[in-house]
Amino acid sequence: MQERAVDAGAGCGLRATSFKPTSGHFPVCPQLAARNSKFTSYNGGVPFRIRPFEKADFDTLWRIDQACFDPQLAYSRPEMAFYIRRPGSFTLVAEADAEILGFIVAETRGKSGHIITIDVVAEARRAGVGSALLRDAEDQLLRAGARAVALETPVNNAAAIRFYKQKGYFVEKTVTGYYSGQLDALVMTKELARPVVG
Repeated sequence: MQERAVDAGAGCGLRATSFKPTSGHFPVCPQLAARNSKFTSYNGGVPFRIRPFEKADFDTLWRIDQACFDPQLAYSRPEMAFYIRRPGSFTLVAEADAEILGFIVAETRGKSGHIITIDVVAEARRAGVGSALLRDAEDQLLRAGARAVALETPVNNAAAIRFYKQKGYFVEKTVTGYYSGQLDALVMTKELARPVVG
């Protein structure tokens, strides 16, 4: 199984928008309570929120993954379930009016974080959904003790590479044949927090 952060198209290369606080309250786990009281918007101002994954989301997330990625990269149901349930992993979901717009699966590995996948529906791309998901995942990784984060993306996905560079990621190396032995991947990394020297 290959982990990947972005599809071979321009699916998740989104422009950032800022969160706008609202007075809404959503019953969620304590770690994400603050995140769920913030909204951002897409598609000309439709508000969305980031919330933790719920078991009932699985089929929708799997269908989104199938639409975002070509068959060479898309996860099977067992693969997706494996990554969502893997120890140290978490999944965040972006939704508007109970419709899921996208999701991110990430994990902590000691002092390192890893973005496993980020998927956004076509209608919500380039509207800040991917940026909000990535920002919230990075925040959660940092709170879990990660000091840096890594991800993989296909070498032919210029939009994704540009998106991640805009978010502070840099290319660390190329892995030949990472995707099914046929497509190379770039490993991109980002420092989440600088150690305090003193």
